[in-house]
Amino acid sequence: MDQRIIDLYDEYTHKPLPRRVFLERLTVLVGGAAAVPAVLRVIEPNYAMAAMVAEDDPAITAGMIDHPGGAGTLRGYLARPAGGGRSPAVIVIHENRGLNPHIRDVARRFARDGFLALAPDLLTPLGGTPDDPDRARDLIGQLQRDAVVADLRAMTAFLEGHDGGNGKVGAVGFCWGGGMVNQLAVAEPGLDAGVVYYGPSPEPAQAASIKAPLLLHYAGLDERINAGVPAYETALKAAGVDHTLHMYEGVNHAFNNDTSAERYDEAAATLAWQRTVAFLKDRLAAG
Repeated sequence: MDQRIIDLYDEYTHKPLPRRVFLERLTVLVGGAAAVPAVLRVIEPNYAMAAMVAEDDPAITAGMIDHPGGAGTLRGYLARPAGGGRSPAVIVIHENRGLNPHIRDVARRFARDGFLALAPDLLTPLGGTPDDPDRARDLIGQLQRDAVVADLRAMTAFLEGHDGGNGKVGAVGFCWGGGMVNQLAVAEPGLDAGVVYYGPSPEPAQAASIKAPLLLHYAGLDERINAGVPAYETALKAAGVDHTLHMYEGVNHAFNNDTSAERYDEAAATLAWQRTVAFLKDRLAAG
């Protein structure tokens, strides 16, 4: 697909652009309205493709729960290995489209790999994630960053004391959620590990407050996010923060999201997942 189309879609989902403007500009790029539906089918998320791990997979248990937030109760999706036991815990922070079927599936993938995974609906204070992804994107823009960080800190404490956890807690986030992992790492000294997938960098001066080891995944074609990466990496090095950065060349923002066929990159997503699981198992081991 023409990279200009993917860049336009990124602008639509993150600037954001009104859908009418996006479709008008897309029509020009593809040479007419007749070609637009075919493009949308491969670039927009198709949640019917989300279930890599079925909800009734016998290896896990999963479902919606109420859990503490910074200023009240939130809803979230909790997935854990079946059969009990104590597992390392991970907060799975959604993109700017809220807690959708893809993110719930990611939580189940973590459970299959031996983690206690909580995917919060950070839009709970605004009524929860709506079915309309554009509405979810607009609601994300209404959230106050400090309130979200307070919610995530409350979840960290909740998982530290969870009877299915081993006392260690990490966080993994994608896109907007990746940026919130960075913010949580800045604010929460008790966080044991953070994994960022193509998320916005914090202010470089904030790096000195980070105590958690970080694993950072970026997409080579993601000019918008990558613009902030060099200064962040320099600040992490200067502050002595334990971190590993991977740049996946030739792939786009959201390369891990297998529900968006044109942006998903199986090779990069598989490698990043393997690195993520190995990193978290190492840093969240009991002891």
